Amino acid sequence: MKNIFTKIVAIAATSAATVTLAAGVNNPAQAVDFNFNWQGNAGYSAIGSFSYDETTAPTIISESGAGPTNFLQSLNVSFFDPSNNILGTYNTVSAGVSESNFFTFNFDTSTQSLFGPFDIGGGTGVIGEYFFSGTVGDSLRLRMDVDQIATSILIDENSGSIQVSSVSVPEPTAILGLLALSVLGIGSNLKKKNQLSC
Repeated sequence: MKNIFTKIVAIAATSAATVTLAAGVNNPAQAVDFNFNWQGNAGYSAIGSFSYDETTAPTIISESGAGPTNFLQSLNVSFFDPSNNILGTYNTVSAGVSESNFFTFNFDTSTQSLFGPFDIGGGTGVIGEYFFSGTVGDSLRLRMDVDQIATSILIDENSGSIQVSSVSVPEPTAILGLLALSVLGIGSNLKKKNQLSC
């Protein structure tokens, strides 16, 4: 009985290690996620995230306008007043498609920083929607649309400062590797217990 159990544990450990190696070869890391946050001079804020496929993205990602994006897979943002009440949430890019004609986005993947012209949030033709635009490093403004023609109200602004941070998500290969090590550890402990009981 002891030998059968030991063989089962060994087979399971070998299978898990094989799956780990196969996953590493066939499924390299793809999506990379980032968070960003902005604080206006009057206390309004924006918090959001975006993602792209790191296996196909160039060093500089530049996107603009409505329709399919080149590299960006998703981008969402939420705006808050100084009391942290939510003003609105916008999925500017979803499943690789931008819904805003005004959308502008520039990101340097090597420095992990936003730069240049920036325009996210509203832009879908709804009166009263919020949008966030300007130039990173110069001036970024939170505005509210009034008539979907050319009139908007300035809500808050800052000197163009916006923070970006990467989101650490364990890759499937790392999870499978931990699983394989766990199986080996369990097998080793059970083998020691069986040896002690004999």
